[in-house]
Amino acid sequence: MSEPERAHVIRGRRCSSVLDDDDLLWEILLRLSPQPSSLPRASAVCKQWRRLTTDPVFLRRFCEHHREPPLLGVFGCDKENIVFAPSLGPPDRIPSVHFDLGLRSGCVNLLNRVLGCRHGRVLVGDYVRKQVIVCDPITGEQCRVAVPLEFRRVRFCGAVLCTAGDQGHVHGACHSSPFKVILVSMCCFHDERTLACVYSSETGAWGNLISTTFPRFTWDAGSSGLLVRNALYWLCTNEDRILEFDLEKQSLAIITVPPITMESWSCHIIQAEDDTIGFAKLSGSHFQMWQRNSNVHDVPTWVLWKNIEICNILEPPPHIDRSSTSILGYSEDTDEIFIWMEPNKYLVQLKSMQSKRPKTNYTSNYHAFTSFYTPGIFSSIVFIL
Repeated sequence: MSEPERAHVIRGRRCSSVLDDDDLLWEILLRLSPQPSSLPRASAVCKQWRRLTTDPVFLRRFCEHHREPPLLGVFGCDKENIVFAPSLGPPDRIPSVHFDLGLRSGCVNLLNRVLGCRHGRVLVGDYVRKQVIVCDPITGEQCRVAVPLEFRRVRFCGAVLCTAGDQGHVHGACHSSPFKVILVSMCCFHDERTLACVYSSETGAWGNLISTTFPRFTWDAGSSGLLVRNALYWLCTNEDRILEFDLEKQSLAIITVPPITMESWSCHIIQAEDDTIGFAKLSGSHFQMWQRNSNVHDVPTWVLWKNIEICNILEPPPHIDRSSTSILGYSEDTDEIFIWMEPNKYLVQLKSMQSKRPKTNYTSNYHAFTSFYTPGIFSSIVFIL
């Protein structure tokens, strides 16, 4: 055996001995990408790797290490159906059929509507049966809950969130964790009251009805609520207002939007720096971002945070036609916003201002779905290798 061949064999033996060490291999596997194909591919290498990547303790540590789950795609309405549109490319792209919620019937005329996605779950409003449906697209589990009597004659917005209090719990793999559903009435015409109510999966019951008086307005049932710290926010579709629901105080409040021309299709609430509420606006050839800060008198005010030429962040640069532009949705986990400028759709990361073009076929409200994928859960998923 020549000297180069002998050196190659020695290096191979050293590498093999390193990978035979479970503790060291564990640390290596923890640092794999959180994208959907990473752990399935690793688990296919050998029995040892499969054993480690399916260990519940490892999977919990894997989520803790990465903290933020990846954006897998969006849920929305395509003609009469509630559909999933993947946002990732191969080998991480998940076929739409694998996240089919099976809620095809009754989707016309807004009878069924996606209300929001959060912590690996999707919340759907069933306006025919007067229910909300909490769906886990990865496990296929669904939980139907009848809405309170006060919500059965009105449209409503809603949000779902995980309430797991385990030390080190990371949202994004919350399949068996307890959850809450928050409903708010989206119309206020006759008695000028807005209602809110919270459902807990731990008690299996709705809490006390929360109400407050506001002038006449309408919220958009198709828009997602935004979770910032311990409050949920919804943007009003026909007024310059934002509805705030404080989860701790169990109270409702109204916030005015920044001093802009309000057009609901070109605006979206977002997270700003320091975990405060922000506001995004398409304004002609510019993309504006506002942040709500407290002034020297401790009074919250809106401050223009960024004002960027659209052509500098979207590739390829679009032809700007105000009649064919809109903000379709926002992912609070990844801080990315979906923009439609006919004929293209863009996904913009708001920290880096880098954009890409996801392949989706509809232009309704986008509800971003983020979640970790782990061996055992994805056994039926086929990845393009």
